[in-house]
Amino acid sequence: MDNTKELETKPIGGLLWQYALPTVASQVVTSIYNIVDRIFLGNSVGDGKMLLAALTITFPIMNIIHAFGALVGAGSGARMSIVLGRKDVRWAEKILGNSVLLTFFFGFLFVMGGYLWMHPIINMFADGASRLVIDSACEYMYIVLPGMFLLTLTLNLVGLIRSSGYPMKSMWIMVGGAVLNILLDFIFIHELGWGMRGAAWGTTISMATASMVAVAHFMLPHSFIRFKRHAWAPKLYIFRNILAIGVSPFSMNVAAFAVVAVLNRQLIHFGGDDAMTVYGAANSYMGLIFMVLLGFCQSMQPIAGYNYGARRNDRLREVYLLTMRVCVIIGILGAASALLFPRTIIGCFNSETEILDMGAPALRYLLVFCPLIAFTVTNSQLFQSIDQPWIAIVTSLSRQVIFLIPLSLILPGLCYEATGDGVTGVWQACAVCDVLGAALSAILLVTHRQVFRMDYVPPVRKPRKELGPKE
Repeated sequence: MDNTKELETKPIGGLLWQYALPTVASQVVTSIYNIVDRIFLGNSVGDGKMLLAALTITFPIMNIIHAFGALVGAGSGARMSIVLGRKDVRWAEKILGNSVLLTFFFGFLFVMGGYLWMHPIINMFADGASRLVIDSACEYMYIVLPGMFLLTLTLNLVGLIRSSGYPMKSMWIMVGGAVLNILLDFIFIHELGWGMRGAAWGTTISMATASMVAVAHFMLPHSFIRFKRHAWAPKLYIFRNILAIGVSPFSMNVAAFAVVAVLNRQLIHFGGDDAMTVYGAANSYMGLIFMVLLGFCQSMQPIAGYNYGARRNDRLREVYLLTMRVCVIIGILGAASALLFPRTIIGCFNSETEILDMGAPALRYLLVFCPLIAFTVTNSQLFQSIDQPWIAIVTSLSRQVIFLIPLSLILPGLCYEATGDGVTGVWQACAVCDVLGAALSAILLVTHRQVFRMDYVPPVRKPRKELGPKE
């Protein structure tokens, strides 16, 4: 059944909320996979602080795996929205098959690479951490690596389910996996006392279950887009189109990988294991806010991409402005919560006094400019939706790479020399980069405002003519 027609006809307000609620729920429950692990491990009796620090060390590896998932998932979802706007179902089926091929290719690379070089990789990101923390991080990653591949497959397929007109089903797949993860973490960590092993097995099993349900959707006869024999033939032009758009979120996740690696080393150097524990807790809450923002922006993507492909620029402008307003409000609420209740939020992950004292100002610095983060994220998602991958890349990387990495290398040393507190310099670098990233994002938006004009005609990326009409 074709559920995509309403993307061009239904009022934008109702349509955006129809897609936003399940998409935001999907993003939030995705973050729950790791947040639940951190809550259960961080509150473990005796060694909770050590386990939370160990899990924090794995952030860079998790980010690079997510980067490959975003490379395929975001690119294939955006391309499918555009081609469905042009009423080309056969091309959409090819995008489905080729995106799965890409996911398996990248999944094989990072799973095998992880098993071959796990200890050197962990040691690279945890220089200065205790041996017990490093060993616990390795134990977690050895078990969870296959599950992370299954998560990237699920995120790809869930995005395509949403783009092909089934937003509620995409939500329930992710919600089901998250609920199962919570249940298994309670059993494995709280009841059986498996610690880090329990967190890893709970996450892996729940990811495997969600991926099987997502695959089953595209095998059902009533699904609008399904697995077809012709869709499994590798096509370089489809790979190229998927990767061109996916490069933006991929770059953002790789940047997060680099940023977390740099921040981890700086925090270990200036604050030791306690600073890592604080960052794990604060970053968990910040990640939850970011996932809400990203979920709402991603709900804009199928609507914006479809209408961009259908040349309905008036609807493109309307959905962008509405998304921006809502995301800025979410950013204001996120900043307010961090400013008013920082100790309560940090205490959910670890309630030791020294962690609360260090974590409260950290959370305030990380989220004080959350409305500006919302502005940057919305613009980046817009550029992905209108097939402007390189502008989206610059928008995504401005905050994390162009500004944050240099600032996080400079400010902690300056703060340490002035006050003896280098850790605060790390948090201040995060706040300053939010302002600079939003400013650059605004400049790029102004230079590409012509896409909202009624007479604007987007370029068409068609398959090469020599492929023939059946390709």
